[in-house]
Amino acid sequence: MSLLRDLIRRGPAIGVSLPGWLDRLLSTGIVTSDPQIARRQRCVNVASYAAAVSSASYLVMMTAYAFHQLMPLHYYNAFMIVAGALLPWLHRVSENFVAVALVVMVSIGQLYVVWMLGITSDLHVIYTLAGAMLFFFGVAHRKLFLGFFLYVIVLLLLALNYAPVDGILLPADGHLRDLVSSQTMVSVTVINAAIILYSLTLLHRAEQELEHQHARSEALIATVMPATIATRLKEGEERIADRIENLSVLFADLVGFTAAAHDLPPEEVVGYLDGLVRTFDALAEQHGVEKIKTIGDSYMAAAGFEGRAAEGAVAIGRFALAICEAIQRHAPLGAHQLDLRIGVHCGPATAGVIGDTRFSYDVWGDAVNVASRMESHGAPGRIQVSEAFRTLTQGAFAFEERGLSDIKGIGETRTYFLVA
Repeated sequence: MSLLRDLIRRGPAIGVSLPGWLDRLLSTGIVTSDPQIARRQRCVNVASYAAAVSSASYLVMMTAYAFHQLMPLHYYNAFMIVAGALLPWLHRVSENFVAVALVVMVSIGQLYVVWMLGITSDLHVIYTLAGAMLFFFGVAHRKLFLGFFLYVIVLLLLALNYAPVDGILLPADGHLRDLVSSQTMVSVTVINAAIILYSLTLLHRAEQELEHQHARSEALIATVMPATIATRLKEGEERIADRIENLSVLFADLVGFTAAAHDLPPEEVVGYLDGLVRTFDALAEQHGVEKIKTIGDSYMAAAGFEGRAAEGAVAIGRFALAICEAIQRHAPLGAHQLDLRIGVHCGPATAGVIGDTRFSYDVWGDAVNVASRMESHGAPGRIQVSEAFRTLTQGAFAFEERGLSDIKGIGETRTYFLVA
């Protein structure tokens, strides 16, 4: 079973990671604390930077090919480089501002360059990236996505039906159009791959975070109730309340704890209790005993919830002997080596889940009340048990008769010490 403490400290696995500088670059201008909006805005940043890099590649190629003749396109590409680099800083305006501005800027600009170089340059293929806008707006804004998707389709149809075949600039230069066509195909492929790859990377991170949160939830539930009760709770059972005919309950209290901890620093006291309770928790799991709760410096556990009373009683007896040995090996609290006073009883009980915001699994009834009295009227370093427990486990343990004791709220009662 995963320990909640370890899960909280460890944090989620990062999974697919990007270089730190690239991750910071793709987070430029993002100020939202909403992780879903932040993921969409990072996808917009990827597209914005991709547009700037693509425009830079066109600028280099066209400058080298025909600097003066293609000057109108140089201005356009230079504008796109600057705009693509600066747009991410405007996310603070609104969650979709940069996405809308990028779509409008690229779509209108692309229509302009298609008119300049014509249909034969294949620059209209850029419009096929329209589906990637879903990464920008998300399913939550699907109407906005559909509106811009139809808008891009209209621009594509406009270009295909009305743009000049060879364009306005150097209409007779077929070699230029072949170069632009090849570069356009490469650019579209690279941009599409970059957006999809980064979107899937963000999705993978989100899935890992959800898995980690689920593991935390499961570990938290496992710390407050038995697995069978947790399963019933998760399946939607409205009220969990069970009658157990014969439940074995144990109370263990640290003798002299208050006096020993009086002048010690809080860190030492908490460290002592933390180490001791961790040891008891491990022994409870080892012996098949359910920890119910800690109450101050007292520890409560029970066994036999499944209806197997004898098995539960034997398990709680073995657990009692184990924690008695454990306390002797445990480091002292300050200058004091503390002892446990333990009480055990078997009897009818009611178990259930109570509360809402901080619900808990608890046990009530005769088994609990008498076990508590067995502990409070017991002796340091001894395990006092009721006659009912001795009868149920006779043959499994060795007992020492204590005789009749006057137990508050119960009266004259025969009790025993569990010794081995």
